[in-house]
Amino acid sequence: FPTMALETHGVPQLELESVIGFNGRVFSGLRVHPDREHLIYPLGCTVILKRIKDGKQEFLQGHTNNVSCIAVSKHGSYIASGQVNYMGFKATVIIWDYAQRTIYAQLLLHKAKVEALAFSPNDKYLVSLGGQDDGSIVVWNIETKQAICGSPASAHSAGHCLTVQYSNTNDNIFVSAGSGTLRVWELDLVNRKIRPTECQTGKLKRIVKCISEDDQFIYCGTTSGDIMKINLKTGLLGECGPVKTKYSLGVSVLRILKSGNLLVGSGSGTFTLCSSTNFKTIKEVQLEKGVTSIALRGEGQQFFVGTEAAQMYRFNYEDHKAELISTSHNSAVKDVVICFGTSELFATCSEEDIRLWHIDKPKELLRITVPNMTCNSLDFMADGHSIISGENQGEISVRVWELQPRGHRLLETMKEHKATVTCIKIKSDDKECVTASSDGACIIWDIVRFVSLQMVIANTLFRTLCYHPEEYQIITSGTDRKVSYWDVYDGCAIRELEGSQSGAINGLHISQDGKHFVTGGDDKLVKVWDYMEGVVTHIGIAHGGSITSIRLCSNNKTLISTSADGAILRWKFPHPLSS
Repeated sequence: FPTMALETHGVPQLELESVIGFNGRVFSGLRVHPDREHLIYPLGCTVILKRIKDGKQEFLQGHTNNVSCIAVSKHGSYIASGQVNYMGFKATVIIWDYAQRTIYAQLLLHKAKVEALAFSPNDKYLVSLGGQDDGSIVVWNIETKQAICGSPASAHSAGHCLTVQYSNTNDNIFVSAGSGTLRVWELDLVNRKIRPTECQTGKLKRIVKCISEDDQFIYCGTTSGDIMKINLKTGLLGECGPVKTKYSLGVSVLRILKSGNLLVGSGSGTFTLCSSTNFKTIKEVQLEKGVTSIALRGEGQQFFVGTEAAQMYRFNYEDHKAELISTSHNSAVKDVVICFGTSELFATCSEEDIRLWHIDKPKELLRITVPNMTCNSLDFMADGHSIISGENQGEISVRVWELQPRGHRLLETMKEHKATVTCIKIKSDDKECVTASSDGACIIWDIVRFVSLQMVIANTLFRTLCYHPEEYQIITSGTDRKVSYWDVYDGCAIRELEGSQSGAINGLHISQDGKHFVTGGDDKLVKVWDYMEGVVTHIGIAHGGSITSIRLCSNNKTLISTSADGAILRWKFPHPLSS
């Protein structure tokens, strides 16, 4: 990552204040720390610690690419996180010191991806599983920070291991499972070897997605939608069920409770409490999209569930009712806009929906859903009562929405662009707006009469633009990595800056006093610029995906950036308005 290192060298860093987002696609990515006070989960290349009581967040930053798996040690001293990397590069495992919130060790052996991690019950060892391009299991000594031994995860090349689980009481026993492989491993520390025993499932051929065990039995959730119960000592299959009603889209996550009952999450969003003897459902609830995480708090009287819809739910064991505690986008956030003059509300759009948020509390206030439509860009009218959005539905259009006390109403649709409308900015008098498009044109519109006034054309796919506060200039950027200043009246280029050394610039916004502007793009860096000098003053490093949009609130206190992994990040802006 030499380009990032070069661009950030010697430049002051932005302070990250809060994050809206949860990568619900990381299996077992949501955890509760043994202190019972914090949720732990990944987003992009950051591991987030969120206090359950008041939502206060802390951030563990050190990964260079998206976090792919996470584990918390039984006594809570350590957190481990693994990442993905580009083909041909090794993927890092980081062990974090929980008390200090610092990196304890960085382990580098696996190729391209770390698939899964598990701590031994007494915090002595960590077992790591490489992804499909690696296929190995490694046992690490946490005290020495060195690998003890390793082995191919599967007995044959056709097998692909997907998950590992340590014994609850024995530091020398763990289980691995996946497609064509289910093994119990014993660590021989003296000879620095791990020795596998193949589990015997007879004629039953299953792909195991998840495992949970109670030191007598291994419970294996399968992509076929049933659960296999295997004797840990003998490795023999005991039972398999449910027989009649299997879990739709497979069993994706399992947890065994002290009572002996199982919590089961399926790929279709069904979440059940069932018996571990006959797999009969005791309680059931349907959640939005597939269940990917079940995290027990303490003995399991309370538990948290994460889904592919990037939502978190809280449950109590007694009533098994879902309380939605966190929502976020589960796909790329295309645009963000802060309500003019208030600095309290902001809106984001992603795929089929537009969401309204409170800036200080990461809580969703309103959602506009437009089926079969992709919303790429949006802006508030200055009065705060209307949102304007750019959308695709076979044809390219710019739409004006009126916000009403109990909903919203479409006012007008305008068509002239030949390709995706990537950005919209409204003039302060609410009479004009300018749109950028990947057709190589920026159009200035009259939004009283709903007609086009002026067009700017350049040899780039425009991704973003904004008016200078005095509104005699617009600033644009896009795939050519340049930041360009233009005259509004005649469409002439005034100035051009080198905006990024790698990748397109997708988001751009300017401060109310016109002294600074901010950019973000495919290089995953948030940059703060001096408008007159044309130089970078600060850089923000935390996004795991390409930055899609960026906004600065009118009081110059807060900067919000969004990215392709669904994250919304709030930063402290380093240049407050002078009084």
